[in-house]
Amino acid sequence: QVQLVESGGGLVQPGGSLRLSCAASGSILGINVMGWYRQAPGKQRELVATIHSGGTTNYAESVKGRFTISRDNAKNTMYLQMNSLQPEDTAVYYCNLRQRRIVTNYEYWGQGAQVTVSS
Repeated sequence: QVQLVESGGGLVQPGGSLRLSCAASGSILGINVMGWYRQAPGKQRELVATIHSGGTTNYAESVKGRFTISRDNAKNTMYLQMNSLQPEDTAVYYCNLRQRRIVTNYEYWGQGAQVTVSS
């Protein structure tokens, strides 16, 4: 079992910055993919960015150039630096971890962190 705990959400003005953190604990394998997803009111959950344990990253077009995903494998912690935030970035942001043990895929979610961009 894996536990994911997000922190760092809050209220910020348009154009501002926030950094989210996701601390993972439990049975974490050396090879995995961690990611951030978000869900705005009335909308489906969508991908924000992912990062492989080897460092490869992937971003949604809407956040490219503004958000940066990173991780510290020694601390089992992932980060999302969000710059130039806009009202449309308002959502609950969820941490995700996917890993494969032999032939079984496992996926875990955090409880979510609210990010509100408003003047």
